[in-house]
Amino acid sequence: MIEKDIIRGLFPFFEEALIQAICQEGVIHTLDSNNVLINEGQHIKTFPLVLEGSIKISRLDNDGDELLLYYVNKGEVCTMALTCCITDIKSNIQGIAVQDSIIVKIPIKFIDEWMYKYPTWKRFIMDSFRNKFNELLLTIDSIAFMKMDERLEQYFKNIFKTTNKTLYTGSHQDIANDLHSSREVISRLLKQMEKRHLIKLSRNKIDFSALV
Repeated sequence: MIEKDIIRGLFPFFEEALIQAICQEGVIHTLDSNNVLINEGQHIKTFPLVLEGSIKISRLDNDGDELLLYYVNKGEVCTMALTCCITDIKSNIQGIAVQDSIIVKIPIKFIDEWMYKYPTWKRFIMDSFRNKFNELLLTIDSIAFMKMDERLEQYFKNIFKTTNKTLYTGSHQDIANDLHSSREVISRLLKQMEKRHLIKLSRNKIDFSALV
């Protein structure tokens, strides 16, 4: 059984009965960095509450190209996974751990049941939908109104906000995938940022501490 103190510490506003229900019905699941939590096209039978770490939620096009939508961080729930659960449709997103993570998987049957039974659960779900909707609007705005160099700077700032780290480990292609761009464009912009002393480049590592 999940320890109550862990849930209570992350969600102090939950009723004690709800905390008990989560501990009884939820299952702890650990994910190493870069492990997949949700595949696009699968039926979602449980929805995740993140206790530690962070999950990157992306959308894939028909060619398999990726677009980063938002992150699900500690103390949050993936609202797009909830939408798929509620409407009983296959997943239209991909969820991958960006760092070692611990989640609680809760069977989908409890979404509606707890909405009626626990006022704090209903408020939490509604707030989660509003917050992630606002993040999606920011993503849309960045694509529509920001230049790629501005999006790239914002990308690193979001990583810091999510992980509290200022060292990116990954390839230029990984960044290009997240921003739905090409490796050549990203590499060129990164070199320009390095010339402006905004970042420091090394093999599969980018120090962006100057940006935050």
